[in-house]
Amino acid sequence: MTTLWTRVDSPVGALLITADATGALTSLSVPGQRNGREPAPDWRHDPAPFRDAEEQLGAYFAGDLKDFRLPFSTAGSEFRERVWAALDSVPYGATTTYGEIAARVGAPRAAVRAVGGAIGANPLLIVRPCHRVIGANGALTGYAGGLERKVRLLTLEGCL
Repeated sequence: MTTLWTRVDSPVGALLITADATGALTSLSVPGQRNGREPAPDWRHDPAPFRDAEEQLGAYFAGDLKDFRLPFSTAGSEFRERVWAALDSVPYGATTTYGEIAARVGAPRAAVRAVGGAIGANPLLIVRPCHRVIGANGALTGYAGGLERKVRLLTLEGCL
């Protein structure tokens, strides 16, 4: 399967975006991201399929876009896919907790760590808003892209 990629400048650093041959996004990574992706030799650099993503990200960072409308294709376990889908329901300008996400996916309260692991493995930072998930006590807990980026994104959305 062909992986397409490009980089897009943003206020939080150069974003690496990948897509499959159909143009569906498969990942969005930030510089220094924990478990972030880097272009592989067999990937094809082609910015053309990413025009919509670049425009929508620009509008998001300008404060003009609240919901991304981009095709994506992720590959995770059934549990991770449920958690990632739950992230899509967290609206712009709002936050939720790991426990609330666990409840949304029908996981027991004891599964909060597993939910956190799935959120940490989210391959589509920003587009799938894992930055909107905070600790039960309101603490800005982990973010694969770094807490400083989480603060910037939540500030942009008016959550802080």
